[in-house]
Amino acid sequence: MIKSFKQTFLSLDLQSPRWSSAETMAKDYELRQYETAKWVSTVIRGETQKEAMRQGFWKLFHYIQGKNEKEMKIDMTVPVTCLIKSGCTDFKISFFVPFEHQDSPPQPTDSDVFVEERKAAAIFVRSFGGFASPEKYAEEAEVLARILRNRGQPFHEDFFYTAGYDSPFKLFNRHNEVWYFKK
Repeated sequence: MIKSFKQTFLSLDLQSPRWSSAETMAKDYELRQYETAKWVSTVIRGETQKEAMRQGFWKLFHYIQGKNEKEMKIDMTVPVTCLIKSGCTDFKISFFVPFEHQDSPPQPTDSDVFVEERKAAAIFVRSFGGFASPEKYAEEAEVLARILRNRGQPFHEDFFYTAGYDSPFKLFNRHNEVWYFKK
């Protein structure tokens, strides 16, 4: 329980998906090549982004605390992502599945939670610090989109992901990202 608490709420030693840096553009953004990986996800419909993140986080947290077919506790990982689609009030919140469970993650027992495989992808990433709000994520996504358009970089403009790396209890040196997928 102590390990789980420390990992979840203090963001210590957490696994994250594998990626390699394809290109770094000064402080504006970087292009990463992510490997194929499994994520556990839930879709929250008709709520604000902030409320969807809260509800989604707890559904997924219950999954890693043993609400799965094997009643197995699973380590917390980073980032917690949220898929944002233009003009849509459905939000997909996801946790990366730890490496030791990638081949065979326990199936969720909550019908609103599912395991998905995200294919390898090139992703444009913009990082920023502080406490991220839905408004801050949207602002950073717009900055990244503008930079990519200005540089002639083709990307999927109809959706982006938010990626949070820190617990709400971490006060300093916070790390957040917005992701656009390269076309």
